[in-house]
Amino acid sequence: MLVVQRVLVGVMITRQCTIARPHAFSFSRPLILRPTASHVSMATTPEHQLEDIFSQKKLLRSKIKKDLRSMDPLHRSQQNDAIQNLILEAPWFKSCKRLCAYISCSALREVDTSKLLQHVLQSPTKESAKILYVPRVEDNNCHMRMLNISHMDDLIANSMKILEPAPVDADGKDREDVMLADEPVDLLLLPGLAFDKTGRRLGRGGGYYDTFLSKYRELAKQRNWKQPLLVALSYSVQIVEDGVIPLTQTDVNIDALVSPSGFIPITLEAQQIIS
Repeated sequence: MLVVQRVLVGVMITRQCTIARPHAFSFSRPLILRPTASHVSMATTPEHQLEDIFSQKKLLRSKIKKDLRSMDPLHRSQQNDAIQNLILEAPWFKSCKRLCAYISCSALREVDTSKLLQHVLQSPTKESAKILYVPRVEDNNCHMRMLNISHMDDLIANSMKILEPAPVDADGKDREDVMLADEPVDLLLLPGLAFDKTGRRLGRGGGYYDTFLSKYRELAKQRNWKQPLLVALSYSVQIVEDGVIPLTQTDVNIDALVSPSGFIPITLEAQQIIS
């Protein structure tokens, strides 16, 4: 199924699941980590320190990918079902009208989203209808767009065999780009390789999602829109100890996690929707 950012740099493939308890990860040498609330500025951080941060990210990616590859297929399937069912039953999902969601890729061992997407696209009533945007990678320079689709048939396989929307519909008309839409999205369902309960997210290294999220947040700010809820889908094995994921200034934190064990609110906005 589709993949966005992670795909082009995303030659690196993999993610997985595990058990209900958060998975601990440790390095053989101390990590250079900053307080959860702050980010390391790439403009002011010495080059050797940035190299160390990128090296730490690479090590963590390798660790999580290995864990995902070793995941039992049945266990993974059970976690996929649990995560998607939790989202489908969540009031914040039912009430959202416009959302962005990734199209999962089994080769990357991403949390499956096929059930969620089918539910959105086959919504039987006007009250439950939702506008859906999914990612399309445009180039090697972190350029990813979120385009509107109304059917799964709107997806085509790219050169890497990953599903993504064609730029035009069956009538030859350009698909609506979420950045050009007249109304804001309520929700973004995000992939990733590793997460912690303070909101840190480790992607696959391409920077596609962080770039898109930063641009969309700025757009929402300019238009006085409410910022969308950023919710990541995660197998249990992808949740690491707080502070283990190194961050730079370009990394965007998430608002909440959905794992097989339930919804994990992180920010005040996320806590409010379940209170």
